[in-house]
Amino acid sequence: MDINLRNAVIQNVQQNTLEQLEETIIDAIEVGEEKMLPGLGVLFEIIWKNADENEQKMMLETLEEGLKNRR
Repeated sequence: MDINLRNAVIQNVQQNTLEQLEETIIDAIEVGEEKMLPGLGVLFEIIWKNADENEQKMMLETLEEGLKNRR
């Protein structure tokens, strides 16, 4: 069986409203199940590809700061 995870995730959320997308992200984070990580990765990939250079830099800085705070 050949499943394209990326396409499956996109199809599952493609018609969602902003509120539904937010609920999906928050739920995936709060539940904390490892199986949710690939879906979050697909969503992040979409965000990254649609961000301009400044937005990408801001995301990287936010990530860096968040990683520092986890130490």
